[in-house]
Amino acid sequence: MSTLTDRYVWGVLRAVPTAQRADLGPELRALVADAVEARVAAGVVPAEAERAAIAELGDPERLAAKYTDKTLFLIGPRYFPDWKRLLTLLLSIVVPIVAIATMGASYLGGQEILEVVLGGLGAAFMVGVNLAFWITVVFAVMERREISDLDEELAWTPDRLPEPPAAAATETLPEIAFSIAALVIATIALVWQQTAMPITIDGVSYPLFNPDLWSFWLPWFVVVLGLQIVFHVALYLRGGWTWPFAVVNTVLNVAFAIPAIWLWSQARLFDPGLVAALENMGLAEAFRPTGVVIAVVIIAVAGWEIADGWLKTYRGSQAARYATAP
Repeated sequence: MSTLTDRYVWGVLRAVPTAQRADLGPELRALVADAVEARVAAGVVPAEAERAAIAELGDPERLAAKYTDKTLFLIGPRYFPDWKRLLTLLLSIVVPIVAIATMGASYLGGQEILEVVLGGLGAAFMVGVNLAFWITVVFAVMERREISDLDEELAWTPDRLPEPPAAAATETLPEIAFSIAALVIATIALVWQQTAMPITIDGVSYPLFNPDLWSFWLPWFVVVLGLQIVFHVALYLRGGWTWPFAVVNTVLNVAFAIPAIWLWSQARLFDPGLVAALENMGLAEAFRPTGVVIAVVIIAVAGWEIADGWLKTYRGSQAARYATAP
């Protein structure tokens, strides 16, 4: 019957090349025997001493790796920071581009809005998974091969030290003025297109957006734009971004973007009379990309505003933490 020592030695030897086993076997047995002898001399029962000695030596595969310099991790500390930086960069750039391109192509291909969104999200997920897999495979191979030129290129130097976070960025008066001006112009344009009805076809004038939306949604958008103006004034008076401001900024942008996209997806955003007139002229398909452009602009602007707010808030919190560090 095999003893614990026999089983442990075999557990180590089977994880090392055959050529090393003849020399390593006796060495391991002597290592275990010395540890057992020391414990027995201290009054421990031999069976318990053997178990304790082997437990102290640890997992046999880990011990084998120490003798053979075998890598037991997928990506180790040598390449992990570069793997993380590259993967984060590519995911943040490639995945959104794929999602937007796929949704745009699907919509122009005549698919329903739900299919468009699900198709874009599915494509983005698959691209993200493939990027993560293949980049990880490349770095895992690099971890197990000596590539001197690459090691030299990726070697850390003091030049790569990050700059301490700057003081929390405040919203300057020109920035606030530009934001407020843009919101005021958007509000005026929303009301003006309805009252001036600037689009004329065969002597008949039409607004761009559906007049029925004045029952609720167009006033909703005007109110949200007004609240955004108030928000930017408050942000300027506060002197910088905080987590509550980032939350409010997100809520306001979502409150504008989601209803607008929903109305567009339900074919309720544009004036039905204008759409019918364009269909009579055979320009319905030519007008179709206009809705896509408006939807993409709304999503892009709202997404940028939300991301920018959270990023500035995070940077401000990091700067505050650095400033109070001893």
